[in-house]
Amino acid sequence: MHSESDITINNLSKIEGHASLSVKIRNGKVLSTKLRITENKRFYTQAVRGLSIDNIPSIVSRICGTCSLSHMICCIKAIENALGVEPSEQTIIQRHLSMNATILRDHAMHLYFFCLPDEFGYDSVLEFDNKKMRIVKQGLNVKKAANNLAVITAGRAVHALYPRVGYFSNVPTEEQVKKSIKELALVRENVISLIDIFANSEFKFYCSARNVALVDEKFNFINGKIMDSDGSIIEEKDFSKRLHRVVLPYSQATGFKFKGSEYIVGALSRINLNCDALHKDTLRDASDYLTFFPSSNIFNNNLAQAIEMLHCIDSSIELLETTDFKQENQPEINASSGKGIGVIEAPRGTLFYELNIKNKVVQDGLLVIPTAQNQVNMERDISELVQQNLDKGIDKHTIYHNIEKLIRAYDPCMSCASHFLKLKWVES
Repeated sequence: MHSESDITINNLSKIEGHASLSVKIRNGKVLSTKLRITENKRFYTQAVRGLSIDNIPSIVSRICGTCSLSHMICCIKAIENALGVEPSEQTIIQRHLSMNATILRDHAMHLYFFCLPDEFGYDSVLEFDNKKMRIVKQGLNVKKAANNLAVITAGRAVHALYPRVGYFSNVPTEEQVKKSIKELALVRENVISLIDIFANSEFKFYCSARNVALVDEKFNFINGKIMDSDGSIIEEKDFSKRLHRVVLPYSQATGFKFKGSEYIVGALSRINLNCDALHKDTLRDASDYLTFFPSSNIFNNNLAQAIEMLHCIDSSIELLETTDFKQENQPEINASSGKGIGVIEAPRGTLFYELNIKNKVVQDGLLVIPTAQNQVNMERDISELVQQNLDKGIDKHTIYHNIEKLIRAYDPCMSCASHFLKLKWVES
């Protein structure tokens, strides 16, 4: 069955770019899988050259609409490390809150709008009945609470205004803090219900790839040490040395291997490697769900994201309740040259920046994006999934949707995350 076939997915588009997929099947065996990421050659690595450190954070935030704050904060960390700038404790707290808002909003959009239809057997949330549509409305309330948290801590939910090198130009008012605490508390039960949905998911695909993520004694997205699933700690300055670029001639995105093998980054890796460090309230109320981890089931990335959403709420409420925000002045920047590295956990995984600065102007930089890191393993998993489906005699229509679901489970920052895929199966 389907012994001589080609699977083709063309012209997948999202705000970050375009992607397509082709799978060649001969004699019932998958011969090749090519996941083509076309980024329209935006040349951000070249574009950062010659930019002042005052301008580059806001410029790189335009790399991605949903992850703009992640790029901004990672870039700021690289600048600070290059020039020896030490942010205040309040600044670090405000960064934690800003990143919590980003993760909460991004995961909510992915899980409520892209993944829930799969769980309920629909193509789109537009097909939901009134009962299921109430869950989507809960998701919109979660997203609203996250957006408002981003506004009071970073200035805007997208393309933030307040983050600066060493400080924030504005801080939340007491009234804003109280309102945000109330909003987050109101949507907390919604997120617990969402966790339960994905804990009961029947989708399974097991992956043997290495996990890589930042780990810390307190689960967060901006501080920690890089760890892999062997338990090895990698210094930030050595991270790029452990990466091996994989040239994919059919894709405009560079792939990566870590220590010579495929690896994955993202929520599944973070929870696998660091779930014991989650907020105490999250550990208490998600205890039954945390028994799923460590997990090699890629679909548990969705469950891991839902658990991270609960952590973001619990962590943010505590930080807001215990911080007396005061307006701070811009710190002095005495150095003008140096090489700095910034590493954070963006919604979809570890984000790495390396900047070489001279006279407060960026000479060159290296940016390692989470989806690029996942690309090689995602391709391999698609091949294995298709082969498993062929061996079981699964029909073409189901194989199409199984590919879509697997890609969505990775939550790549490209059009594969959406339901609106155009697929064409060509018989040879």
